[in-house]
Amino acid sequence: MKVSKRLGRGVCGGFVLASVVAACVGVVAVAEGALTAPPKQPNIVPQTQAVPGSGKGFVIGYASDVEKIPVVHVISNSFKAQIKRAGATLVFCDLNGEVVKSLDCARLWKTRGVDGILQFQHDTKSSPRICAAGPKVPVIAIDIGQPPCQTAYMGVDNKYGGYVAGLKAGEIFKKKFACKYDAWLSLEILVSGKVSLDRANGYQKGFQVSCPGPIKNLKRLDFDGSIAPARTVITDSLTRLPGKHKIIVTGISDDGVAGAFAAAKSAGRVGDIYGISLGLGDQASRCGVKTNPNWLASTAIFPEKYGWTGVPQLIKAMKGKKIPKLLYVPLVAVNSKNIGKYYPKLSC
Repeated sequence: MKVSKRLGRGVCGGFVLASVVAACVGVVAVAEGALTAPPKQPNIVPQTQAVPGSGKGFVIGYASDVEKIPVVHVISNSFKAQIKRAGATLVFCDLNGEVVKSLDCARLWKTRGVDGILQFQHDTKSSPRICAAGPKVPVIAIDIGQPPCQTAYMGVDNKYGGYVAGLKAGEIFKKKFACKYDAWLSLEILVSGKVSLDRANGYQKGFQVSCPGPIKNLKRLDFDGSIAPARTVITDSLTRLPGKHKIIVTGISDDGVAGAFAAAKSAGRVGDIYGISLGLGDQASRCGVKTNPNWLASTAIFPEKYGWTGVPQLIKAMKGKKIPKLLYVPLVAVNSKNIGKYYPKLSC
């Protein structure tokens, strides 16, 4: 049997392929057409709530990237709750996706004498300027790298997060449509650089396990991560794809795919879109996945527990203790079939 090399890892370890050579039998045995087990996720740090009083006397700066984005707001609430639980003082900024506000926030933190920073801003190219403007304290980057001052990166393993959702979507597309589709629209935040690209490529590589071969009619579309811009760019894209009824849309966030479905509905083509995403930070996204079988998969990042990782680790760093450079949160791909297992009280 021919084995794809697209995933770049040994076929008996790391990423598991849909078909494997005979040498792997007994290590990984996956029959043709069977569901493929996702690889084990690396670098997960146990999530535990902050020890009450552990942050007493410390001042923590936290920057929220774009608070109006639901998943970001959930992440913010998690950090705020754990900072309060730890007894630390919070200096909060809503950056609204603006570099100028990021710079102002860094200067504010320096003035306020913060002891540690949770930095969540999406323009990684501007990070050196922001680092230079702020205090020289431990920095945990949230979901987007913050060179050169980050002590650790915390959040989504983007390659893995995209991969497991793409894996589940590919299995569905192979079973229902024999892997036939017309186009692949990739909603990305291009200014976020590697974060966005790793997630987008992860979707494709996971999908290719069940549906090997080059991605067909791939279009990379820039948006800011929220629903309205996604709706605009997908509306335009649909006009360029008349008569096409199997269009895969991947989004760096759930909001991208939600915007795509809204665009398709307005165009009378809701059945033409098949979504793959990451997030599930709000009720709307969870219900979208639960009730819409065309939303093939979303990787749950459990943003309500981000603070359980970031705050205890930052407190350790502020106390001079060494922390891992990678602080990945647990991830699992869900769709309409299994979302109830992870959100049992979901009412839609």
